Amino acid sequence: MRPKFVAGNWKMYTSAGTAKALATTVAMSMKGDKRVMVAVCPPFPWLGVVASALDGMSVMLGAQNCHFEKEGAYTGEVSPAMLRDVGCQYVIIGHSERRHGFGETDDLLNKKAKAALAAGLKVIFCVGELLAEREANQTEQVLDTQLTNGLAGLTSAQMHSVVLAYEPVWAIGTGKVATPEQAQAAHAFIRGKLAGLYDAGTAAHVQIQYGGSVKADNAAGLMSLPDVDGALVGGASLKADQFLAIVNAAIG
Repeated sequence: MRPKFVAGNWKMYTSAGTAKALATTVAMSMKGDKRVMVAVCPPFPWLGVVASALDGMSVMLGAQNCHFEKEGAYTGEVSPAMLRDVGCQYVIIGHSERRHGFGETDDLLNKKAKAALAAGLKVIFCVGELLAEREANQTEQVLDTQLTNGLAGLTSAQMHSVVLAYEPVWAIGTGKVATPEQAQAAHAFIRGKLAGLYDAGTAAHVQIQYGGSVKADNAAGLMSLPDVDGALVGGASLKADQFLAIVNAAIG
């Protein structure tokens, strides 16, 4: 039985003060409850602040991005080793806003995933189709390409440190949510693809989150689906009560 995993992506929001307060509220509310895995992913400047707030708590720390080199003359970039050093356990790779807003390719994301895993981080690897691709019935083709190229060279053992997040791009920040049928079909396809790339055991082990306008009122329905193992939460993760309601929905 795969444990549910709810991660909050704070994107480019919060201040040092609000980040600390939000992390503290979430951590204290969990009180060591391990029935569901929970992580928060603040902006880079607040990672240290949030790490301190989470110290000794069950809530884990994640980052929203990383570079693929250990160090070097890469102005403005952050290495996986730096993330580990500040206390991160997870890093989000391939969020649609990185793919489509910053032009990050499957090849680049593959390098980042490999570098993060080599540094001892776990990876939340995002995949998903645009609205035009959904309407053209290309969802499975897009997912196939993103998974094949994005995970190229990763071993079955490494996949035990990878979480996948299915994000229909047309549902991110739009208020639109994939229907249960759409979400389950995409997640089932992803799991089937993992079985083809690796084996049935690996496919059964990997957690697949849903991301795309997840809120308290739709979380339970989505996370009750057989192949949906949690949520990558955007806007709703910025309000402790809303985020915790989603976490509670995962507990069931």
